[in-house]
Amino acid sequence: MRLVTVILGITAIGLAGCGNASSSRPGDTAEVAAAPASFASHSADAVDATGALRVPRDYRATYEHLGTWSIGADAPAQGAKEMHDVWASPGTAAAYRRTGQFPDGAVLVKEVFETATGPQTTAPIVSHEETLKGWFVMVRDRGNTHPGNKLWGDGWGWSWFDAANPMKTTSTDYEADCKGCHVPAQKTDWIYVQGYPALKR
Repeated sequence: MRLVTVILGITAIGLAGCGNASSSRPGDTAEVAAAPASFASHSADAVDATGALRVPRDYRATYEHLGTWSIGADAPAQGAKEMHDVWASPGTAAAYRRTGQFPDGAVLVKEVFETATGPQTTAPIVSHEETLKGWFVMVRDRGNTHPGNKLWGDGWGWSWFDAANPMKTTSTDYEADCKGCHVPAQKTDWIYVQGYPALKR
C-alpha cells in the first residue's frame, strides 16, 4: 500500500464524500463542453446507460493523482483521522490548466482511508493511510444527461461507495448525501481546486 505521511496540524476538507479560485479564469465554455472522445471512454467505465455510477476499474493504472487531503482528528494530538487521495481521468488536469474548467466526461475518484498515527523520526505525531473506507466518484456532466436521476445535478454525477462494493453506491440523492460538503466550492465547479497542485498553471 502506498503510504502518505503527514505532520500533524494539516487539516482540510477535500473532495466531499459523504471535494477557491476565481470563476473568471480563462476558458471558453464551448471549448470545455466539447470533450474529446477519451473523456467519453473513461466516463463510460464509471457510468452505465441508466446513469448508475461505479468505481472505475484499475483507475490507479491510468488516472492522474491530483492531491491528498489530511482530515484532522478532533484533538490535535490524535493526528489525522482520515486521508483523502484524489485521482482524475487522463487529460483532466491538462484540460483544466488550459481552460480553468473541468471538461465533460472527466471522472474524479476520491479514496478515503482511515489512518494510523504515531511517532516517527520526522515528528512525534505522524499519520499515514491505513485502511480503505471507500470511494467518492464524480463525473462531469454539463449537459444534464440524466435529469430523472437523483444522483446527477449541478453539472456532476455524484456517488459514494463502501470499500466492500465498488460497483454499488450507497448514495440515494446527491443533494442530501453529497452536495452539502461542496457548497463552499460552488464557484469552482463544486470542487476544492486549491488542494490539487496538478491543476495549477
